[in-house]
Amino acid sequence: MKILVVGAGAIGGYFGGRLLESGQDVTFLVRKARADALARNGLQIRSAQGDVDLPPPRTVQANTLNETFDLIIVSCKAYHLPQAIEDMAPAVGEQTAILPLLNGMRHLDMLDARFGADHVLGGQCVIPATLDAEGVVRHLGPTAGLSFGERDGSRSPRVERIAEAMANARFDARLSTSILQDMWDKWVFLASLAGGTCMMRAPIGDIVAAPGGERAMLDLLEECRRIAEANKHAPKDAAMERSRGMLTAKGSSMSASMLRDLEQGSAVEADHVIGDLLARGDVAGLASPVLRLAYVHLKAYEARRAR
Repeated sequence: MKILVVGAGAIGGYFGGRLLESGQDVTFLVRKARADALARNGLQIRSAQGDVDLPPPRTVQANTLNETFDLIIVSCKAYHLPQAIEDMAPAVGEQTAILPLLNGMRHLDMLDARFGADHVLGGQCVIPATLDAEGVVRHLGPTAGLSFGERDGSRSPRVERIAEAMANARFDARLSTSILQDMWDKWVFLASLAGGTCMMRAPIGDIVAAPGGERAMLDLLEECRRIAEANKHAPKDAAMERSRGMLTAKGSSMSASMLRDLEQGSAVEADHVIGDLLARGDVAGLASPVLRLAYVHLKAYEARRAR
């Protein structure tokens, strides 16, 4: 299976690197600076699940991409997706499957519009990782999971082939027959985590220690749950119980990666993770005051950053 990974940052570098390590045919679509760094230093991963120093991987840039691939893994940030779509277009053939690992749902609409829904799988990943200043992929925790599947829930030959290609890689790969629900479950939790920790500029433990903090996090989670329910993807009780536990854990150092981006003065995925969820609630006629306040906070940050 010929695999193209769009981006070689924390997410693309980790999962693409692990696939390359396992013997898969992997090419990275990257910009020139990242291509040059990979050519000099190879692809380096530091992880409790095993460090690896791979020789310089095969890379390609948008202006030289002239072949199609069996699988394209899209790992860019949401605000880079429009350009990534144009860059990867020459790689999409009649039989190409596109596996996006972005959060939320809006990217599915964008990919469907450009390439057709038949090409686009559902997908998500759960991994705490970052790309350090030296270009090393640093896996920051014990979890490294990637779920994927057909959006209609079927076990098609192509997703079976993808599962086979990922079987020997050092991450938890799961073929899901309920991938859209999985994505909504993650979105409800992530929007609550990102909205709360960014608005309060604090990790969960500090928020719930403050008067009214636990109630605020639970109210935010309930607003997000109601939006999912209105869109026919209400999280199951077990998923909600896990989310409540993580969002109210005393002493927890958990925060969203969006908070780290915000504190570093970087771009944030406000529209994709928070704004799109809020818009879907608006269509359903739902009042979501806590989520709306979190979105206003992030948009004010973006406006200040733009100046």
